[in-house]
Amino acid sequence: MRALVLGRGRSGRAAEAALLASGAEVDSVEGYDLVVASPGMRVVSELQFGVERLKAAGAKLLAVTGSKGKSSVVKLVADALTLAGLRAVPCGNYGLPVSEVGECDWAVVEVSSFQMETTNLPPGVFEAATVLNLQEDHLDRHGSVEVYHSLKKRLLAAAKKPVAGADGADGAALLAGSYFDNSVLRENGFAAIALMRAAGLGDAQIAAAFRAFRPLPHRMNLLGEWGGVRCVDDSKATSLAALAAGVAMAGGPVRLIAGGRAKGDNPNSVVSLLTNRVKKVYLIGECSDSLAKAWSGAVDCEVCGTIDRAVERAFADSEKGDTILLSPGAASFDQFKSFGERGEVFARLVKQEGQKKK
Repeated sequence: MRALVLGRGRSGRAAEAALLASGAEVDSVEGYDLVVASPGMRVVSELQFGVERLKAAGAKLLAVTGSKGKSSVVKLVADALTLAGLRAVPCGNYGLPVSEVGECDWAVVEVSSFQMETTNLPPGVFEAATVLNLQEDHLDRHGSVEVYHSLKKRLLAAAKKPVAGADGADGAALLAGSYFDNSVLRENGFAAIALMRAAGLGDAQIAAAFRAFRPLPHRMNLLGEWGGVRCVDDSKATSLAALAAGVAMAGGPVRLIAGGRAKGDNPNSVVSLLTNRVKKVYLIGECSDSLAKAWSGAVDCEVCGTIDRAVERAFADSEKGDTILLSPGAASFDQFKSFGERGEVFARLVKQEGQKKK
């Protein structure tokens, strides 16, 4: 077989390696804005190629998509299966590219709307799948909420069992005291329970997984407290829906650092929450001016431009009991390589400013 891999990112390199290992002759290219394929060529996404390969090897698959919290649910479910003695791998949009996954019992796949644009999976390829939530996100890519939501929902057609979540009382007892035991993440926890049950885990195993779970980096991570001021890194919040969740989870008076490269969602959607929960917003990045225009009538806003200036100003204004929260509600690529780099810079800066606060 001769194969062409488009793109040299991590997923593309994983697909190339898997094809070479199978004996295929492979070319790989990058740098194209448009690819036109003749009808005689079969074109599949890396996700589809990897899923089909895993199924052929006898693995079982679970799938997770949604606007907020996908990676945490994928990690939780994969950890639970591992604790139960099974070989489980988190993969897809989080963890390994699907094509890079080796021999395993279960693959827990995070699926993005970008991946679904070029994926056409057959019914029943996943043992179970869930759509965690549907909010506004990636409108710069998909053009409308309707298109974005339809891409997410397509995943359910590829599952033997679409799952929505455990029932309230039953599920609440299993996740009690865990990272998911709050009003923002509880529904995601319920969906994770349904996936774990679909994979054959019992409630004792599920409860143990919740107790053992530790959140991923840059997801509402408490960095410390200086002079009575808490600092929280939620750099993974790259949409306004995720920003809203971060503010809601932060509790107490919030000094919010937000902004970056806008993704097309409506800034007015969070105005009410900012009014009620945020003392002041410190704006950074490309969309600073547009966010200031949208929010200034509801909450005090200061255009800081850069994250170092925002951290400095937030500490200067802060009082005992405040929380300085980095929950940008926007992509990082205007000023950083990734949300991870943005969070790491924030952590370094707050430690520097925090020492002055003591």
